[in-house]
This record gives sequence, C-alpha cells and structure tokens, in this order.
Amino acid sequence: MSRFQLTRRRFLTAATLGASTVALSGCDAFDFLQDRDSKVRNFLTGANDLTYHAQRLIAGRSSLAQEFTEADIRQPQRPNGITAPNDDTYLALQSNDFADWRLQVIGLVEKPLSLSRQQLMSMPSRTQITRHDCVEGWSCIAKWTGVPMALVLDQAVVKPQARYAVFHCLDTIEQSLSGNIKYYGSIDLVDARHPQTILAYGMNGRPLPVENGAPLRVRVERQLGYKMPKYVHKIELVDSFGTMGLGKGGYWEDRGYDWYGGI
Repeated sequence: MSRFQLTRRRFLTAATLGASTVALSGCDAFDFLQDRDSKVRNFLTGANDLTYHAQRLIAGRSSLAQEFTEADIRQPQRPNGITAPNDDTYLALQSNDFADWRLQVIGLVEKPLSLSRQQLMSMPSRTQITRHDCVEGWSCIAKWTGVPMALVLDQAVVKPQARYAVFHCLDTIEQSLSGNIKYYGSIDLVDARHPQTILAYGMNGRPLPVENGAPLRVRVERQLGYKMPKYVHKIELVDSFGTMGLGKGGYWEDRGYDWYGGI
C-alpha cells in the first residue's frame, strides 16, 4: 500500500502541478486552469473521475489510513497554507480564545446546529496518530484529537438528498477587486462518515495551534493535505457544489487540483 501512496502523490504533484515547486500559497502559474474551457482542465477532470472510482474500488469505503505510535512523531507538525489569518472576524475570535466561536452545520439537514468548541469537546472523541501528506511532496506525523464528523452529522440529521459536506473557513486566501475569497473545500459523505475523519481541536496532546488551524480543522486521513481545511466555522450539506466558486468543489480544485485527493 505504501508504494501505491507514493506513486499517487508523485502523479498528483507532476500532473496537477506540472512538477512545479510552487507552494500552495501561490500558484499563479496555473491560473489558466480557471478557464472552464481549458483542455488541460477538462483532461484533469476526467483523470480525477477515473482515480476517484479506482480508489473506491481498490481501497473500499471504510479502509483505514495507517496509524503510528508516539515514537514516530519526530518533529512538530509542519504548517501549510495560511498560518496566521489577519481577517478581522478571526482576530476578534482569537482575542477571546475562541470563546465566541461557533461551528454551524447548515444546508440539507433536519436540525441545523451551532456548536461551541466546548460542546464539541464534550462529545465522544477520537485520537489518532497519522501522517499528513502534502501535495508539495513532504510528509509529517502528528497526533490529532477531535470529534468524529459522523457524530456531528448524526446530530444534525442529514437529509437523504445530501451528497457532499462543504467546509467554509475564516481565512482569506485571496483578495480581489470583487472581494475577499475565503478558503473552502468539500468531501463526499463516504469520507465525511469515515471513522478517521475528525473535526480536530487538539494536536500532539495540546490545543490546536493557530498555525495548524485553530480552533478547528478537518482531518480526512485518506486524502492529501489540501483536502483538510483549517479555521473551519461552517459545514454545509449540499447535493451539488456547481454554484460555488467555479463549481469544482474547493478553492484549489477551482484552480486545477484534483477534487478527490486520495492517497
């Protein structure tokens, strides 16, 4: 299995990023992929669909990502993407140690939720030591603690027509004349309900640091790092993400990245 993971990560880095060393915080070289009529974009979309179905067939719906021991944690978790949001809303929440922060669960649910961090921490938790694989080619092992996302979805009572969970974040990843663009991403409900998919509020036995996504980030252990949004404040259940952004299911997906970043 490790050989397959390495091969897939190299493929994503080479095919999706053109073997570039450009960091996730700045990929202007690939802005042409935003064009809905781009031939390269259409090719990558087709390849994404193929790898999505192949991965589901090979790995199954509930196969687990490898877990490690504390002895395998040899360095601090390397931050990725935005590491210090300067948005006014985020800074106000941070100044009060996120006491006023709430996780909203909305969209195609019977019971919309608004949960404080303390409420999430009072729910049954899961701790797992896993490897974070970045599309840039680096990996890092850390211990994550959080509430299984399936428990939150069960509490909200997801409607039958829902197909995806969309994560809305507090950090601005791009500024434009039309307004600030906040980071967002999505996964399907198979991965949302996977036993290792957690809403993490702790890392390596301590509260989640700001640079790693405080107060809450998603851990989807069978996918690449950009599929695990940080600074999450809202989960929206939808039947399609066609009207969001460029309709590809996430900020980086809108810019040519694989929607199903499986490993």
